[in-house]
Amino acid sequence: MQQVALVTGASSGIGEATVRALLGAGFTVYAAARRVERMQGLKDDGARILAMDVTSDESMSAGIQQIRDEAGELDVLVNNAGYGSYGALERVPIDEARRQFEVNVFGLARLAQLVIPGMRDRGSGTIVNISSIGGKFYEPLGSWYHAAKFAVEGLSDSLRIELKPFGIRVVLIEPGPILSEWSTIARDSLLENSEGTPYQENARKVANVLADFDRPGRAGVPEEVAGTIARAVQSKNPAARYPVGGNAGLILAARKLLPDRAFDAIVGAIYGH
Repeated sequence: MQQVALVTGASSGIGEATVRALLGAGFTVYAAARRVERMQGLKDDGARILAMDVTSDESMSAGIQQIRDEAGELDVLVNNAGYGSYGALERVPIDEARRQFEVNVFGLARLAQLVIPGMRDRGSGTIVNISSIGGKFYEPLGSWYHAAKFAVEGLSDSLRIELKPFGIRVVLIEPGPILSEWSTIARDSLLENSEGTPYQENARKVANVLADFDRPGRAGVPEEVAGTIARAVQSKNPAARYPVGGNAGLILAARKLLPDRAFDAIVGAIYGH
């Protein structure tokens, strides 16, 4: 029987590419996102389209129940839905900070809660959480985004050990800069939150760095990440985490090896702080 996978945030970027990669690997794939109208191409390719808002418990619960009714229990969950909200901690509205965690952390965790019982009963399953190199290092004016991704890292590491006795694998994907809408959304939020504040000039510098990384030759492509995800879920013994794209491995190695003050100096020099 075909294995069944759910990919959230599937209307663009890494999520869209992952749906296609898993379809190519022979999975029955549910592509979930709020923007259903943007997934017609995936439907044409054979994906099953699902309207899902990862900030709504009702939406997530209904989506998982629909999959169970149509295809049985999930074999693979790819928690890809997420975005980057940037700005000085002093200036970002606390409601926006909460939404950053609702989308990037709590939605991910709630979907895991919904699929774990079925995976546990069968003694198998894979949960893939899309983190970021931003879950291991940091940037000025990105405190809420990095806090959310650090949380995804800790949650996933704990969950990996917690679920191992039940045959459920938990895998972290840690993309570096990837050509997608993510950078544009992050830059827009950064400039909006900083306009007319003492952080305005620093925000422009950070936005320029984000834009510089978001170009061919420096950033990876969604298909590179999607291929890594497809290989991980088909592996008999997947790694705990996979840095991928945009010199992710090099950046994480530098973070691991360098003392905090040395790494602070490098980050400050890059971002003009």
